[in-house]
Amino acid sequence: MLLKSKKTQNVVRRKSRLVPRLLVSLLVLLILSILSVFLVRFFNSSTKNKTSQEYIYRKWGENNYKAVYDACSEKLEKQPYNNLALTFKGYAGFYLSVSQTDSSKAREYLDDSIFNLRVALQTARKSLIPQLKYMLGKCYFYKNSLSSYYYYADLAVQYLEEARMLGYKSDDIYEYLGLSYAALGKTSESIAAFTEALLVRESDSLLLSIAEQYKKAGQMSAAKQYLFRVIKQDDDESLVLRSRLLLAQIYTEENDFESAKKEFQTILEKNANSADSYYGLGVIYEKQGDLVKARSEWRKTLRIQINHPDALKKISEYK
Repeated sequence: MLLKSKKTQNVVRRKSRLVPRLLVSLLVLLILSILSVFLVRFFNSSTKNKTSQEYIYRKWGENNYKAVYDACSEKLEKQPYNNLALTFKGYAGFYLSVSQTDSSKAREYLDDSIFNLRVALQTARKSLIPQLKYMLGKCYFYKNSLSSYYYYADLAVQYLEEARMLGYKSDDIYEYLGLSYAALGKTSESIAAFTEALLVRESDSLLLSIAEQYKKAGQMSAAKQYLFRVIKQDDDESLVLRSRLLLAQIYTEENDFESAKKEFQTILEKNANSADSYYGLGVIYEKQGDLVKARSEWRKTLRIQINHPDALKKISEYK
């Protein structure tokens, strides 16, 4: 009887120990279950927040274009025609493109930007269409500048003009139009656009661009007036030297050789490696009938720029 009583007591003890252990195990499982549910919800919420409209607007306001681009890309995987995502991915892609030092990467972002903006244009609210066209015009302008074989200035003009006709206003729209018309060889349209741009904002680069177009149009007096303004302001030495070079070329065409020589020599005092200035001096000597001095200047040109096309042509003509 005593032996049986001890066995019973041992069983009771084991059961009494087992119950707390089971309760602890159940409690641990319950905590883990609750924690896993919380983590899943938190992860889903975090992912959703990174593609939300509020997140995109916030990152756009911070100029964090990469975050905007990535958020919109993720959103478009689930909603391929979401207009907000298409629009902001297009905008962000443009700014990422122009900030690239790698031209192939810049083209990649730019092509993606154009694709997204064109798709966004199909379902955009009427009030947003002018801005989308303006951005497409800018995209094609930069695509034209990055391209070696194909030309997109016509598309830049098309979208920029459409944006302008729809009432879109931007400080740089006429400058982009002027440069695009110039790329297409439409001199009068380029001058008209640049003139409008001057009413918004004057800059030395803009004045030089107008002068270049007036020279192409054969209006030398007008071209010189704009060049004098750049040279007088003397804010940017690089632009001043380019203006002096164009002015010297105009003087040469007008047979004002002394004025032309003065401009070329002024450039060479600032930049002894100006191949175009040596070439220009050679042209002056050629016009004056001194071919020995002319060839000497053209050889100087080729020592600086071995593939200078005009100097190579002149040297071959007077062998």
